[in-house]
Amino acid sequence: MKLYYSPGACSLASHIALLEAGLPFEAVKVGRDKKAADGNDFNVINPKGYVPALALDDGQLLTEGTAVLQYIADRNPASGLAPPAGDLQRYRLLEWLGYINSEIHKNFSPFFNPAATAQMKDMAKANLQRRLTYAEQALGDKPFLLGERFTVADAYLFTILGWGPAAGVDIGQWPGLKALHARVGARPQVQAAMKAEGLAK
Repeated sequence: MKLYYSPGACSLASHIALLEAGLPFEAVKVGRDKKAADGNDFNVINPKGYVPALALDDGQLLTEGTAVLQYIADRNPASGLAPPAGDLQRYRLLEWLGYINSEIHKNFSPFFNPAATAQMKDMAKANLQRRLTYAEQALGDKPFLLGERFTVADAYLFTILGWGPAAGVDIGQWPGLKALHARVGARPQVQAAMKAEGLAK
């Protein structure tokens, strides 16, 4: 498989998941100019124009981070990165992936968009306050979003929380989320993904 990624983007969650699952893959960096490190035009590979994109062994392409994360988890069920189908916890995982994607991730987007106005950023920051406060309350005193076990949802939330400084959002105001970010960040495979993307030494 090939994972097309941009350093520190939401594709970092997929990078982490692949390493945690122990799956063989090649990481291919995509530049701001949409040129992939393997020499290909990323816009041709993925007409949507954004990462992550996972090229499967049979030549198919899988896109959208929440789908890619579930696919990776299901390729190695023994990794525990997702509860099994039919288990209510599986739907809790989907609930978290949907919430992180639509309510947290998307509200960080204006801070990376040069065309976003100050008003748009203020609105996004207000939304983030509410959304992250909910996540803090829902996390409670659990070590991970679903309880004792690390899942792909934790990889995704870790990645998005890492954008706090760029958006002027101090994650420290949510002690539980800050602790989750530190806990996930200390995992060896997370460190390996960060180093591979040039985000850590």
